[in-house]
Amino acid sequence: MEIREAVELIWNNRKYTTDDAKKAISHLNEEVAESLKALMKGDESKAKRELEDALSCLFIALKVMNVDIQEAIYHQIDQMQKRNDKVMIIKKDKVEIFYNGVLKGGWSIWSEEDLKEAEKLAKEFGCEILKEPV
Repeated sequence: MEIREAVELIWNNRKYTTDDAKKAISHLNEEVAESLKALMKGDESKAKRELEDALSCLFIALKVMNVDIQEAIYHQIDQMQKRNDKVMIIKKDKVEIFYNGVLKGGWSIWSEEDLKEAEKLAKEFGCEILKEPV
């Protein structure tokens, strides 16, 4: 089944009617919350059912907001494939920060404390840490 066809089938068989995006998204939010609550209680089966309901709510919300599901999927794949590489290179006496391969900044390392602080910052900002051999 095509994704657009699935959206139309769910739209045509929905249990509630709304053209209000806030209501549609609120309903989606409720289903996701119910899934999370069930999962936190250890009821994986109910969590899955609620998540399936949330999927229908997502399709309805997208339709209410006039979002083309196929285009949304392609857009998301494109966004996910874009690299957001954050790399901290620790050299003998300095640190350099690269974002998507472009040097964005750096500073000198004077002590072991500076090195620890640099590694702490790298972890905080989700940087991959590369250490050059001494």
